[in-house]
Amino acid sequence: MSIIQTIRDKAWIIFVAIAVALIAFIVQDGFQGSGMFGQGDTSIGKINGKSVDLFEFEQKIKNYEDNYQAQGYNVNEQVRQQIRDEVWNSMIIDQVLNDRFKTLGFQVTDNEVYDILYGANPPAQLRQQFIDSLGNYDAQAAYTAIRSLQPGSPQHKSIYGEFIPALREARIKEKYVAAIANSAYVPKWLVEKNNSNNAQVADIEYVAVPYTSIADSTIKVTDADIKAYLEKNKDLYKQEATRSIEYVVFDASPNAQDTASLVQAFEQRKEAFKNAPDVNQYVSLENSESQYYDGIISRKEIKIVNFDDIASTEVGEVYGPYIDGGHVSLARMVEKKVIPDTVKVRHILIATNQRDQAGNMYPVRADNDAKELADSIADAIKKGSSFTALCEQFSDDQSSIANGGEYDKIVTGSMMPEFNDFIFKNATGAKGVVKTDFGYHYVEILSQKGNGTGYKVAYFTQSISPSDRTINAAQIAASTFAAGIKNYDQFVEKAKSQNLNRFTATDIKNLDANIYGIGNSRELVKWIYNDASVGEVSNTSFNVGNKYIVPVVTGDYKEGLMDVKKARALVEFKVRNEKKAEKIVNDAKNQADLQSIAEATGQLVLVADSVSFSNPYVSNVGQEQKFIGSAFNPANKEKVSAPIVGEQGVYFVKVKDIKAVTTIPTPVEEAQKSMIAQQKSMIGYRLFDIIQKSADVKDSRSKFY
Repeated sequence: MSIIQTIRDKAWIIFVAIAVALIAFIVQDGFQGSGMFGQGDTSIGKINGKSVDLFEFEQKIKNYEDNYQAQGYNVNEQVRQQIRDEVWNSMIIDQVLNDRFKTLGFQVTDNEVYDILYGANPPAQLRQQFIDSLGNYDAQAAYTAIRSLQPGSPQHKSIYGEFIPALREARIKEKYVAAIANSAYVPKWLVEKNNSNNAQVADIEYVAVPYTSIADSTIKVTDADIKAYLEKNKDLYKQEATRSIEYVVFDASPNAQDTASLVQAFEQRKEAFKNAPDVNQYVSLENSESQYYDGIISRKEIKIVNFDDIASTEVGEVYGPYIDGGHVSLARMVEKKVIPDTVKVRHILIATNQRDQAGNMYPVRADNDAKELADSIADAIKKGSSFTALCEQFSDDQSSIANGGEYDKIVTGSMMPEFNDFIFKNATGAKGVVKTDFGYHYVEILSQKGNGTGYKVAYFTQSISPSDRTINAAQIAASTFAAGIKNYDQFVEKAKSQNLNRFTATDIKNLDANIYGIGNSRELVKWIYNDASVGEVSNTSFNVGNKYIVPVVTGDYKEGLMDVKKARALVEFKVRNEKKAEKIVNDAKNQADLQSIAEATGQLVLVADSVSFSNPYVSNVGQEQKFIGSAFNPANKEKVSAPIVGEQGVYFVKVKDIKAVTTIPTPVEEAQKSMIAQQKSMIGYRLFDIIQKSADVKDSRSKFY
């Protein structure tokens, strides 16, 4: 009783604590603008001062994903991250361009939209959906279908709310790019000057002092030197905000025991696979990773490494289990038969289904109607009607109509299984109606070549995956390693004590989904930026694929000019070459002629005849633009040039002669058009990149992703 009474006496403390916690939660909720007091901050950033809403961003992402899937792409997390970046970049460009369109008065009229939809170059989606009997775009059918959409219906919203606005947007961008590109111009005098220069050759003497002639060890490059170089070349060494890590890996890949367990499991299912009355149903229901192709395949077309062992299996028997790469498989021999190597056929397809861009089948004709029409065609041909005429009139296989329905050099496995087996199991001259998933085919076998054994095999396959025991062992090892480590030095010491390799990952950005060398690791990136500071070790591990990662943050590089430590690997040799150039110039100072310069620098006086302005390459020098320019400088005629500091060394030149050679120059107008076209293509290529960089962008997407 005393314990219960004590609890009752202290209960008010608990009630007060709960009340305070609730008030704090509500107040915090209110300040954040979420919950009952508001909708929350859903801004993912700003573009030129305009806030970008999360819901708008997500809707655009969904549209992109739908488009990707419609084209048959698998939208996984990696692709989704790419889509996010694409959408964000397009929104930056759109915001900047919309401001400019308003200022410049760019617009797309209704007549232009009509021409886009129903003109000579319609959108691919419409061209594929509305086709006449000759395979051409049926603009009238498209117009009728779009105009008949009921306002408020999903189709009407999709066309008028998304599709047509997207066409307008794309068209107005085309106009803008064209307007900018058409501003490109190259004056005739520049073309004439270019032709004149390209017709010149020079005879020179020179001394080349390569930087490699001075040992690197004799030139010290300090941090102050690196910093001064970076300050002098700020535009070249700007960086985004990035971080770097070191990490150790604990492997959770399937081991020999995992493989043996799966092989044993396959041994136990071998009899059931052998006796399954419907092998296709068995493969499907038991979740095999390999689908059953119910068609006969020539040995020449089978690429399985150990198929010779499978080939010796009797019909009805099962070979295996066997290991094929990272999989364990069983192979059931369904049929063996001598078949031709290739076949030539012609066919007429009466379609019941067609495949869309995403690979999905959709109905186009009732099965009974298709069967009746196919049988009628077969009967008409039997009575003497023209195959070609009937093919042109009725076949739904647009790709073969122009060839009279013919396909030549067909190999096994390239057609639907039913079609495949009809043309490879029957003799030349055989005719008949064959049903496939696409519909009814009237087929004639025209010729066959070669022969060999064909096999129909059902495969049951599953990937070798790590067991729970393997995964747990790797996870425990990673967690044990991470426990108690407080800083980078302890991380290094513990890795050495366990003989673990340390790996490095650099240039990790806040919104990255993948880390080079690790893989898809968005959660790890979030930890690096949101929860860790330099020198901090994760107290837990991150699962990426079949491995567990324990990281430590080793670097935090702010946006702006690259710091000395990071830049050294990139610029140290350049700074060293600058110092070498100063030494070379100083060694050659006060030397009156090339021979004296050569002796002072330990080099030789070299000769180059017929140096071409249009082909800036000289033996022993390479492509040094400044060197070539000095060879055509009249001021260097019969006297030594000032030191020419190049990429590979320092050069001293004396021009002996500059002369023109007889050439057939490109006509001025033709060259002018070519140069303008090149400028236009460069403008079109670089314009959006320039627009993107010109925008004032605050990216806050990492709050939500």
